[in-house]
Amino acid sequence: TWGWSWWSLKASFFPACAFAGLWNCVTINPLNIAAGVWMMLNAFVLFLCEAPFCCQFIEFANAVSARADRLRAWQKAAFYCGMAVFPVVLSLTLTTLFGNAIAFATGVLYGLSALGKKGDAISYARIHQQQKQMDEEKLTGTLEGQA
Repeated sequence: TWGWSWWSLKASFFPACAFAGLWNCVTINPLNIAAGVWMMLNAFVLFLCEAPFCCQFIEFANAVSARADRLRAWQKAAFYCGMAVFPVVLSLTLTTLFGNAIAFATGVLYGLSALGKKGDAISYARIHQQQKQMDEEKLTGTLEGQA
């Protein structure tokens, strides 16, 4: 678990992405409007996935949340990062970059949690030493077999 920073990052994504998406729609450029609508859709979908208790008035909220909970951490990472990259590709502006940065960071955190905990250096040194000894034994065994 990542603690309070994890939840605060996820909780701050929804309003930031929705507000940035709304702000992005205040333009004449159709790509900016499309990116803004996509950002607001991102905020809504991820709000359903991460905070279904806030959406009790929506009938399918529990089904979406249950499906999202069944995803592995790397799948959530790909989902979050993919949804965050698409509006930036549509319209590269500061609003889309900042509005999707938190979603992308959440995806990166899910990706890091999928990698697991880092091992200690002593364990890796022992494994490396054992591998080295086995290689030396194989080498000496083949040299003795040739003689």
